[in-house]
Amino acid sequence: MARGINKVILVGNLGNDPETKYTQGGMAITTLSIATSSSRKDKEGNYQEKTEWHRVKLFGKTAEVAAEYLKKGRQVYIEGRLEYSTSEKDGVTRYFTDIIADEMQMLGGGGEGRGEPRQEGAPRAARPQRQEAAPRRDAPAQRPAPMDDFADDDIPF
Repeated sequence: MARGINKVILVGNLGNDPETKYTQGGMAITTLSIATSSSRKDKEGNYQEKTEWHRVKLFGKTAEVAAEYLKKGRQVYIEGRLEYSTSEKDGVTRYFTDIIADEMQMLGGGGEGRGEPRQEGAPRAARPQRQEAAPRRDAPAQRPAPMDDFADDDIPF
């Protein structure tokens, strides 16, 4: 028989810094608050923007990486599944919808690799410019090497 599919994909921005806790066994659990926005035109032709907030939980090594590198405002890609739970306190039942992340990918520039957003007006790290020498007019034209002369190790992927 066919099984159901419970899959969520989000691309959004962190609303606050990640919160990390550890189990008694030492496994990291990191909770993220991610905002996704959409916009549409209303009857008058004005754009209306709506923001949805999502609670995402990461476990293990992925949780540790998120805790170290993600910061408020950073864009992130999350792939996971929905999980519903309830909690009762003082006779009041609270309902929760969590996204249990299987995959996390940091997006955007942000913080020169440390998850911190780049400050407005701050200079970017300079990349060395590759300059090609102009061909000499008196030198004979060089032919590219035949395609058979490269090894599979030279392929960058």
